[in-house]
Amino acid sequence: MPEQKMETPLVPVQLTPERMQRIGVQTGTVEYKQLSDDIRATGTVDINERLLSYVQVRFPGYIRKVFANATYQYVRKGEPLFTVYSPDLVATQQEYLLARQNQKALSASTVDGVASGAASLSSAAEQRLEQWDVPQSELKKLKDTGKPITDLTIDSPVSGYITEYNALPNMYVEPSTRLYTVADLSRVWVYAQVFQDDVGRIRPGDTARITVDSYPGHTFFGQIEAILPQVDMTTRTIRVRLAI
Repeated sequence: MPEQKMETPLVPVQLTPERMQRIGVQTGTVEYKQLSDDIRATGTVDINERLLSYVQVRFPGYIRKVFANATYQYVRKGEPLFTVYSPDLVATQQEYLLARQNQKALSASTVDGVASGAASLSSAAEQRLEQWDVPQSELKKLKDTGKPITDLTIDSPVSGYITEYNALPNMYVEPSTRLYTVADLSRVWVYAQVFQDDVGRIRPGDTARITVDSYPGHTFFGQIEAILPQVDMTTRTIRVRLAI
């Protein structure tokens, strides 16, 4: 006959409070609770490319004075960067002033089309100056003084730090010349290196906490913006872009 295995009966175990204290037994109430699922990764801080601004002119000319002349110099919106002299711009201003004089002289004309034609010429010249991105303050100065502005001041379109500049005195520039690159660093990107096994646990829009060695004890908060489709074959990590 096959041998039957005898099961050892269960017996209660009783421990004195002193014994439980010595062996470190702790008790607690069973409850539902969200377990910690943190993912830790290292990363680098970079410029938010959506907050980059380029400074260019819309007409050919020559740079006269340069006010912002250092990389990583901070400039405020509306702060002058440089002045430029453009023969084409001066000629257009002269046409505009002449058109305004003709408009005033012919405004009382009773001949059909004369007054409206003079007004159209003046309006067309003013629109050309606006299309060349001449500031309204400079247009007002042109109307008040009645004299062409030879040295036009170009202001910074945004507040930020100059990351690149190519504006030099007496330099000839064209509309294709990129003179300044200004970066707004109030919001930046962080590229985190997340192991490929952990990528499936994160989604765009998830919150993140970032600590930086340069700011000990300070925590920055941001969101996952994108999981880039690129794997580092050496470290088996994937770049994750966070906006903070």
